[in-house]
Amino acid sequence: MSDLIADWEIRKMIPEEPPSGSALNGWPMKRPKTLISRALIGAFLLSWVQVAPAQDVNRLIEEAEITGAALAVIEDGEVVRIDVAGVRSTETNPPLTEETVFEAESLSKPVVAWIALRLIEEDVLDLDQPLVELASWPDAEGDARYRRITPRMVLSHTSGFPNFRAPGQALAPLYEPGTYFTYSGEAFLFLQHVMEAVTYSTLEDLARKYVFDPFGMTSTSFIWQSDYGSRIAVGHTDMGVALDKFVPQSANAAVGLHTTARDYARFLIGVLAADDLGRRLEREMSLAQVDALDGIFWGLGFGIQPTLDGSALWEWGDNAGYKAFAYIEPDASKGFVYLSNSANGMLILHEVFEEIISGPQTAVRWLNYQRYDDPVYQLGRRLHYALLSGGIDALRADYEMAKTDLPGEAFEEGALNALGYRLLRQGMVEAAVGVFRFNVELYPESGNPHDSLGEALLAAGDLEGALTSYETSVRLDPGNDNGVAMITYLEAQIEAADGQ
Repeated sequence: MSDLIADWEIRKMIPEEPPSGSALNGWPMKRPKTLISRALIGAFLLSWVQVAPAQDVNRLIEEAEITGAALAVIEDGEVVRIDVAGVRSTETNPPLTEETVFEAESLSKPVVAWIALRLIEEDVLDLDQPLVELASWPDAEGDARYRRITPRMVLSHTSGFPNFRAPGQALAPLYEPGTYFTYSGEAFLFLQHVMEAVTYSTLEDLARKYVFDPFGMTSTSFIWQSDYGSRIAVGHTDMGVALDKFVPQSANAAVGLHTTARDYARFLIGVLAADDLGRRLEREMSLAQVDALDGIFWGLGFGIQPTLDGSALWEWGDNAGYKAFAYIEPDASKGFVYLSNSANGMLILHEVFEEIISGPQTAVRWLNYQRYDDPVYQLGRRLHYALLSGGIDALRADYEMAKTDLPGEAFEEGALNALGYRLLRQGMVEAAVGVFRFNVELYPESGNPHDSLGEALLAAGDLEGALTSYETSVRLDPGNDNGVAMITYLEAQIEAADGQ
């Protein structure tokens, strides 16, 4: 692991709940074409854009449970409104303001892309020159394929690298560089390493020279600033529990940006309203490099959503306790920046997008986040509260009661499965086992609940029970390759334990 990666707490790199349906987990998509409290939530939505008629506000604040958020709205190349609500921390309850600083997570990547394109304009980098020709990266030298990775591949997420390697794992491309869309933070760290080596500057200094100062982003940085302590929005779990705030002392190109909603809106506007040089760079960023499927393409640093007027640029961020989304249409006619310090932040993204953009939500659908108005989500949320208040027996009872006031489509195996994995991520292994056991009882002929129970039993240290669950899963679903692999692993572990 490089010093750069070690300096940034590894848990900050791995999204808390990667959206299904995207390439965040590193699966190949397609070959390139070209190469809080409810009272606080109530205040939040009442001061927010009118995302729903007044009579629906009470229902929205009951379901969303967002700790805090900031929204910058762009119209005709200007920031026309900043809306903030909620608190920076549920432990101390300071209110959010327009000056509140958030972790912006992957909104870092377009900023780094702009810097890279400026360096390309200055002939410091070449878009299609292998980065290793400028500076080797010891982290990836175990696999020669990394030597073919170019800036174009990094910026369009076709490097082949995973999003982030597991702690202690060697870094190697999952796929041949330049062949598939695979969203990768590791690739941006490689690019950062090279940019810093060839310019003899830090990423923070490069960002200040090419982005922060030119675009008037006075509250934005890749490293901790002295005034952030009184302005920072602390991340929160989906249950409103404040998380520890990591204080970065060196820049991280993949996820390290700290900013305000207004500042990042200035960046979006600056990209689309720059001088002749800037317009050339913006056209490069807007040119589709790879098809990411489901109507989304990726350019150089931004996702691309086609519109009737041209290519809209967008990016999202998702780490523990923070959610972010930025979107801008051609000529900066419409756009917005949405920052939240809550794991629930994306639950209303579809509503916010509809209110501001009122057009096709291609990017929102591509991300495939849960929605507060999804009956499956509502059931899982309700059962989570029942479990916390009365244990697994209360959950079982409330499951039956919920059938009287939730639609039938809520009652599918995915509701309990999602809850079980949420509990596993929170370290509540015993509770997760109970939830998965209940799901197995409800869907005894489906392989997936048995597979999930096996995973939870393994986490609980019950190797024999985990083996039985995986065997049942594979019997019901012979195509479950993960289950087959886990059976082999568990048999070996049990045999080794018996031999001691």
